[in-house]
Amino acid sequence: METLLTLNPLKPQPHFFKYPNSRTYTPVTNNNNCRGLFCPVSCKLSSQPSKDTTKNKVVVPGAAPSLSEDNEPPAVVESRSKNTAGVVVRRLSKRVLSFLANLPLALGEMFTIAGLMALGTAIDQGEKPEYYFQKYPEDNPILGFFTWRWILTLGFDHMFSSPVFLGTLVLLAASLMACTYTTQIPMVKVARRWSFLHSANTIRKLEFSDSLPKASIQDLGVILSGSGYEVFLKGPSLYAFKGLAGRFAPIGVHIALLLIMGGGTYSAIGSFKGSVTVPQGLNFVMGDVLGPNGFLSTPTEAFNTEVHVNRFYMDYYDSGEVSQFHTDLSLFDIDGKEVMRKTISVNDPLRYEGVTIYQTDWSISALQILKDDEGPYNLAVAPLTVNGDKKLYGSFLPVGNADSTNVKGISMLLRDLQSVVLYDEEGKFAGVRRPNSKLPIEINGTKIEIVDAIGSSGLDMKTDPGVPIVYAGFGALMLTTCISYLSHTQIWALQDGTTVVVGGKTNRAKIEFPDEMNRVLDRVPEINEPSDVICG
Repeated sequence: METLLTLNPLKPQPHFFKYPNSRTYTPVTNNNNCRGLFCPVSCKLSSQPSKDTTKNKVVVPGAAPSLSEDNEPPAVVESRSKNTAGVVVRRLSKRVLSFLANLPLALGEMFTIAGLMALGTAIDQGEKPEYYFQKYPEDNPILGFFTWRWILTLGFDHMFSSPVFLGTLVLLAASLMACTYTTQIPMVKVARRWSFLHSANTIRKLEFSDSLPKASIQDLGVILSGSGYEVFLKGPSLYAFKGLAGRFAPIGVHIALLLIMGGGTYSAIGSFKGSVTVPQGLNFVMGDVLGPNGFLSTPTEAFNTEVHVNRFYMDYYDSGEVSQFHTDLSLFDIDGKEVMRKTISVNDPLRYEGVTIYQTDWSISALQILKDDEGPYNLAVAPLTVNGDKKLYGSFLPVGNADSTNVKGISMLLRDLQSVVLYDEEGKFAGVRRPNSKLPIEINGTKIEIVDAIGSSGLDMKTDPGVPIVYAGFGALMLTTCISYLSHTQIWALQDGTTVVVGGKTNRAKIEFPDEMNRVLDRVPEINEPSDVICG
């Protein structure tokens, strides 16, 4: 076989030649100083016959074997059954992958997860069973059927670690992986192949097509290369593309979603959580408060850390309402050494070795008073039930015989740490005093001074090992989503005599694509001399 390649001597341009039995196109640049109009290069491609003299054998059923085959073992029947089993497994795998990669199924899974998340937001999580008995009784079911049995049976009291929610997440993850394997990866493989079109009619049927009379396909390749395209030449054919990263973006989106779901699942079944209300001046150990949420929950050395509440105080609006509350915390290791100290508040937690401490609530634990200049005495404070979400606390100071069946005394009420309202033995208003004001008040012959109101800090604690994975997933999701907007553009061209037929397509920016192509084609120079045209 003899192939004639004619190169343009006016411009040394890179051309790609394919060696026999090779998929690699080797760039070759014409650096010869040819002064003529043509530089014909002739080469003969010959293929040597194979030295393998092995001949194919044809086996006729029922025929006697030849003498050379007397010592060969007969065909094993089990091999056919093994092949049949392999075919069945492959077919079953394809059907399962096809079922999981179904788009309506994936959409249904996503809507199911969204519905379960909304239901988990509506149902109070982590409460005791008695709470659900009262709020969702069987004699007054919601929507005629939804009672506490549904919540406790399906695990909706801990929705985000329930088998229903986690099972749906696993199913969605399987659908994403199946879609990636059956659809996205093959699309990327196809996009990476060099595909040359050898028919002008085929090129003219593309989304965009045009013809350049008196043009050179090498000049077009140089201009496309300068515009960011990867260009490949093979004889009279040209193939160019750019934006291949946009084809990889859907795979990255799927991986990012898998990271988010995996991190969320790990947090649901591998975290610890707990809450505690601690009076000012007392302490607790982290491990005594934190409880496991799942079978992957593993305690760490930080669980031996002791937390001491140094001080609890509040900020107030001008109207007297509580605006913010703060807790000064110190952390001590197992040797009693202070390893960290921080004042936390709402939306400003403390983080230490994977454990996060949030300021979530407050209370009043005790009143410190002087009685007839004696003391100080600590009076216990209890919360009182009132209408609405206002807090009210009360305390009682017995006066007289404490062993009497009709004990009388002085009552004290507090809404916060600012002031104390006092009532006499008859329940009549006696006065208001601020803690540490050093202004005593005499009620029924008893002199009382309010020294201090001791507050309690409501703390929530948790470990969340999946948070770094979730953050990485969201970061990858934002990045790959932006990359997915890159257009994957493909251009084909064919030298048809003195005319170059050009066509192309893109998966995005279809409105701007014709304008871009016209700008590229306008830069292709026109060749006036017929001898300058490359013959295909």
